[in-house]
Amino acid sequence: GAAMYSAAAPPPRRDFISVTLSPEEAAGAGGYNNSKAWRRRSCWRKWKQLSRLQRSVILFLFAFLAVGGVISYTSIGEPWKSLTNKPLDDPKVEAEAPGLKLANPAVLPALQNANANLGDYPELSPQKLPKPPPVRRGPSNLQIKAPRRDVRLKPRQDPSRAVEDPVQANQQDKTDKSVISWRGAVIEPDQITEPPSNKVKEPEKPSSVEAEDQKEPVPLNDRQMAVIEAFRHAWKGYKEFAWGHDELKPLSKSYSEWFGLGLTLIDALDTMWILGLNEEFEEARKWVANDLAFDKNVDVNLFESTIRILGGLLSTYHLSGDSLFLEKAKDIGNRLMPAFKTPSKIPYSDVNIGRGTAHPPRWTSDSTVAEVTSIQLEFRELSRLTGDEKFQKAVDEVMKQVHTLSGKNDGLVPMFINTNSGQFTHLGVYTLGARADSYYEYLLKQWIQGGKKENELLEDYMRAIEGVKKHLLQRSQPKQLTFVGELAHGHFSAKMDHLVCFLPGTLALGAHNGLTADHMKLAEALIETCYQMYAQVETGLSPEIVHFNLHAQKGHKDVEIKPADRHNLLRPETVESLFYLYRFTGDKKYQDWGWEILQNFNKYTRVPTGGYTSINNVQNPSNPEPRDKMESFFLGETLKYMFLLFSDDIDLINLDKYVFNTEAHPLPIWVPA
Repeated sequence: GAAMYSAAAPPPRRDFISVTLSPEEAAGAGGYNNSKAWRRRSCWRKWKQLSRLQRSVILFLFAFLAVGGVISYTSIGEPWKSLTNKPLDDPKVEAEAPGLKLANPAVLPALQNANANLGDYPELSPQKLPKPPPVRRGPSNLQIKAPRRDVRLKPRQDPSRAVEDPVQANQQDKTDKSVISWRGAVIEPDQITEPPSNKVKEPEKPSSVEAEDQKEPVPLNDRQMAVIEAFRHAWKGYKEFAWGHDELKPLSKSYSEWFGLGLTLIDALDTMWILGLNEEFEEARKWVANDLAFDKNVDVNLFESTIRILGGLLSTYHLSGDSLFLEKAKDIGNRLMPAFKTPSKIPYSDVNIGRGTAHPPRWTSDSTVAEVTSIQLEFRELSRLTGDEKFQKAVDEVMKQVHTLSGKNDGLVPMFINTNSGQFTHLGVYTLGARADSYYEYLLKQWIQGGKKENELLEDYMRAIEGVKKHLLQRSQPKQLTFVGELAHGHFSAKMDHLVCFLPGTLALGAHNGLTADHMKLAEALIETCYQMYAQVETGLSPEIVHFNLHAQKGHKDVEIKPADRHNLLRPETVESLFYLYRFTGDKKYQDWGWEILQNFNKYTRVPTGGYTSINNVQNPSNPEPRDKMESFFLGETLKYMFLLFSDDIDLINLDKYVFNTEAHPLPIWVPA
């Protein structure tokens, strides 16, 4: 496999320095005892020794400073007050109707506390604001280790708050005793993610951090508040009706199981961390500690459980520094390894994590190309953290084989690969949608993760993008939208999956990392297309698949939707790409497009009793035909990318330090030892 990179170990922490003086020493030095009375006498004696002129000058200076202070306070105070004391909505007036538009979104209850000052809501943007007084942060009670020095301090909830979110009021009694609050993430100088030793670590004592060492606190903006409110609404449904289960069915107030491993909860852990939802995070952590067990006789899909469970545990470990998540990641990683025991070393699609057996789907011995080539970021990182090479060796072997395979078309790969022969099957069909999409994404992201050293990955990525341009790019009518179609045995199809909307974000990430600037131009053209897949539809939500018109027809838009394709599963790909495009260009239109999408999710998919649902018909605003299912990626990806899109802080998951896996779980970019 590729060389392992370990990161520099963090400097030792120091909580305090104690100095002990004996009473004799303290009382010595000329009898100075620092009592208030002694200080008063001493000052008065000095004052009496001054001449009348000196005393007059000093008094005049004091008066002048006092008047100047009052004047400057009134001029600076007003804009400052207007920044900090924005009128806040009461979440109890939360509009639960599906017709909700979040023009004035409900907000975090902690903000409604009279004491909710800026110190509690350190945030986000490069705009220059007046400096607030420094807030001294005490040491935290929980080992929360920021994986880098510029980690944003999360919005912290004030435990003394009087006003409760209705979502949480009913469970407050239960959680109050058990919630551990950590008000300041510990920030260490120049700490890069360090590979922990294989021993279970003693929790380290976090040091207290001076406010001066931290980023300037800035309040969360209204759009981020709306994302937090949406997350809480979704979480309310999950907690009440599906706690510990894979997916919420919000209409029937029940749940569905896929693997039986609390998929939604694990997918949402790092989202809660990034949104600063500490109480929810702590409660979910308890479930992971006490109830998440992988020794179950259950078949799981290798790819889905890698990107959602392994990826979610690894990213949460890095963000929180809590070794519980690394231990669980090691456990599931080991249990997934039997999938690689095949004649070709191309893994089977399914593994029984209790029995340690693996097999292909019942109807074939093929695996999906995207699935076997989109587990690398996670397994490579697991090797780096554990020092056990077997994980990385297994997934690097897959990439090495796919690199040399015949059957590609200018870098484009077929959708299936045989686990016995190791060869591509069903040749001649090329798509950037389902079954191939994340192969291309992970070529670039592995190259970035490994420190841009693995040239084969970069070559395959660059060749594939050239293949896309040559074979799959077309323009629609009437708006001349650039889109990515499909090729089947030499015939072009103007069909584009919503899944393909990952591509503008990936192209922009490549351009940001020094690849050709025309990748950025293509990214900007494609994100416009992905936005139009929402904007040209009656509900303002994209269907799962669209067909583009190649010829202008009267009364027809660019986008056509077939009845079988008009469902929306709350997918994240467009919002994900909007996040990358905004982060790299600063163009506010990308934030505005994301805001429209969030409002339409609220309008057509929100279930009043808690949760959001997939819908069957994006073309019918009066009855979008809810499907009664909230996919785990709505919390794991869609709302996380929304929150990041609305932030102006480039250090909120800095893209030069982290790379997102295909389920929006950030993993560190390796730094050479």
